Amino acid sequence: MNYLSNPRGRSLPARKSVQNLAIASAVALLMATGAAQAQTAAPAESAMVKLIRGLIQSGTLNKDVGEALLAQAQTEAMAAQQAQRQVAAVAAVAPVAGTAAMRPEAGDVRVPYISQTVRDQIRDEVKGQVMAQARTEGWAAPNETPEWTKRIRIEGDMRLRNESRYYSGHNDNLNLADYAAINAGSGYDWNTNTNGYLPPMLNTRQDRKNLWRARARFGVVADISDSTSAGIRLATGSDDNPVSTTQTLGGGLNKKNIWLDQAWVSNRPTDWLKITGGRFGNPFVSSDMLFSNDLNFDGVAAQFDKKFSNDTLSMFGTLGVIPLEYSSDSFPKDRGDKMRSETKWLLGAQIGANWKLDSTNRLRGAIAYYSFQNVSGQLSEPCRLYAGESTACSTDWSRPAFMQKGNTLMLLRDIALNPADPARTPLPQYLGLASKFQLLDLNARWETKVLGDYGLRLDANYIRNLAYDEDEMFARSRGGIINNYDSTGNNGRANFQSGGNAYMVQATLGNPNPNLRGQWNVSAGYKYIEPDAMPDGYNDSSFHLGGTNARGYTLGGTYAFDKNTSLSGRWLSTKAIYGSPFAIDVMQLELNTRF
Repeated sequence: MNYLSNPRGRSLPARKSVQNLAIASAVALLMATGAAQAQTAAPAESAMVKLIRGLIQSGTLNKDVGEALLAQAQTEAMAAQQAQRQVAAVAAVAPVAGTAAMRPEAGDVRVPYISQTVRDQIRDEVKGQVMAQARTEGWAAPNETPEWTKRIRIEGDMRLRNESRYYSGHNDNLNLADYAAINAGSGYDWNTNTNGYLPPMLNTRQDRKNLWRARARFGVVADISDSTSAGIRLATGSDDNPVSTTQTLGGGLNKKNIWLDQAWVSNRPTDWLKITGGRFGNPFVSSDMLFSNDLNFDGVAAQFDKKFSNDTLSMFGTLGVIPLEYSSDSFPKDRGDKMRSETKWLLGAQIGANWKLDSTNRLRGAIAYYSFQNVSGQLSEPCRLYAGESTACSTDWSRPAFMQKGNTLMLLRDIALNPADPARTPLPQYLGLASKFQLLDLNARWETKVLGDYGLRLDANYIRNLAYDEDEMFARSRGGIINNYDSTGNNGRANFQSGGNAYMVQATLGNPNPNLRGQWNVSAGYKYIEPDAMPDGYNDSSFHLGGTNARGYTLGGTYAFDKNTSLSGRWLSTKAIYGSPFAIDVMQLELNTRF
């Protein structure tokens, strides 16, 4: 049978059957009641017949069913009339008090009496059946949305930003190369005999004022069951870099790109454990000194959160297996023999606790270990590019897929010189990370009340790269370290400057996350990030315009002038810790809203 769906989500035949059931039950009750009353009120016969005929004519009652009910009603009415006449005849010839004269004789019709209690019971049973089917088919409440829509949530946010960047006039404008641009291209020829041009250079002195930028994110989260959820989120972005979804406007008014920002599935096998796979938000408790607030992770993460019975202490933790990068299956592209597959990984483990000291004081502490596997640069096998055997060398894959600036870098290619003309052999090079990275990350937060009822939050973060080893870096690169030397211009081992430590502190007064009209906060912080304290490709892209080898302070404030809508401003003043002078101030004014 073909079912035509109506706007309320149930099939017409199903609705008709329920309607007929209710009408038939009502008619049966009326018939029984009418038959019982026929002993004293004959006009009820005519009313019953008229009711059934009216239902047939209106189409509410099926014709065949209606005619059967009509015949039954007429038969029972005639029997009731006959019984009434017999009772009347007996009453006329027998003493009223004579019980024997009132005995039923053959042919008498007994008319049962249906009590009000029984009629109520029948009515309730019919009503229960109708409502049960209505709930099953989803039309019990006509104005209520379907059940599946209650399991889907839509969320998103918008940010409009005006940004200005101010560079010191004392910055070095001759020695700060854009190493990320070199790696994104075909390499840079370091032989001055064959290349008279500088490599791509960073802007270090020209201010950039009033850059209008926007960020938009739109996501859908579905609660598939009580324990399984899935989510998808789209976001803007000037490119596919992992640390920012901010889109610079302008560009000839061309349309802007939309990227897949998140796509994940999570399951809770117990109430204290959640396992998530796909592309998802940061599962670790961290600061933007290490991981940008816009950074998402690929892979699998298991998170636990266990509260104790007194509700003053809870434990949390995370295990993450994050694939950072896969080598190309077709590398090298100009050879039939391909190299083996290489994968760069981040393996992370964290444990922490939340402690409610009293009604106004809360503490949170966490310790994490992050092992970045196979991310360091590797010197290639001897590479005879001059002979035209290939345009690639064996470890080109080891250069980072994305980098900002600050990390110590090494030359990756061991390029063989042309014996016929060694001095004029081109030396196109890619760059890799000189240090290894095994990070110890300590996080602490204290939340309290001051000056009456104003909130105060203090955050602190310390990171140590346990794998930082200058001797190992120079040995593995065979002296091919190209940056992070002092400003004397001598690139010897004694002039090398770097480090493996980073720390930050920040104080926030007011509501940390203003979302109601009139809520506000002000904040001040300081960061110090040595060049090789962490990979420079994953932290905040605003502080020193991203990366490491930076120190400086931040000032900010936010005021919510409507629900989930606020104005905010930040000033970030930074300079390089080591090497050539490089100071940047950034001002950001923002309008934020979310839904």
